[in-house]
Amino acid sequence: MSTGQRRIVRALVDTHGRTYADEAGIRLRDTPQPLYRLLVLSHLLSARIRGSIAVATARALYDAGLRDPRRMAAADWQERVDALGRGGYRRYDERTATQLGEAAALLTERWGGDLRRLRKEAGGDLDRERRLLREFPGVGPTGVDIFLREAQLVWPEAGPTLDPKALQGARRLGLPSDPDRLLDLAGKTEPAVLAAALVRAAVDKGVAEDTLERAG
Repeated sequence: MSTGQRRIVRALVDTHGRTYADEAGIRLRDTPQPLYRLLVLSHLLSARIRGSIAVATARALYDAGLRDPRRMAAADWQERVDALGRGGYRRYDERTATQLGEAAALLTERWGGDLRRLRKEAGGDLDRERRLLREFPGVGPTGVDIFLREAQLVWPEAGPTLDPKALQGARRLGLPSDPDRLLDLAGKTEPAVLAAALVRAAVDKGVAEDTLERAG
């Protein structure tokens, strides 16, 4: 296996190896509030908008007190719109404000506001988890990929996984597009961290260029 490829992966992880949840201030644990905040972040990141704006918006929603599904569902629609706007999420703010309210209501009514109950309903079946997650308004296949890519830190059945966007980043860096080979190149790096770093390379040409320059 190429020593050069290992250097590229190490340079990428050392410089850009941070999950989006961590960037958004989410201390991810298998408890209701962090999992809910990750679901919201995944919803925001799945739109055609810069990741930095989605992260800033997730923080703005938290700062507005919309930290759990009950508060999100109970909030006035305009309150959600305003919080989205403060984060810079203006292009999709009205539709997203509605979807966040509907998704929060569904989570509260069906699973008591606790995504662990959704996971339990799936019975360890990852495909079933995917189908259930897609029931949330505004959370499509991309949003589910994002959620599980980050949740693999606390939901072992979701990993190790590198989603299509992460593999796109690998190709941009001249790395193998086979997940097993990439995980081997990364050594002991957490798959969620590797995946996030590869996604950053996929969505930001500057990240890829910086990584290749550092790798020599």
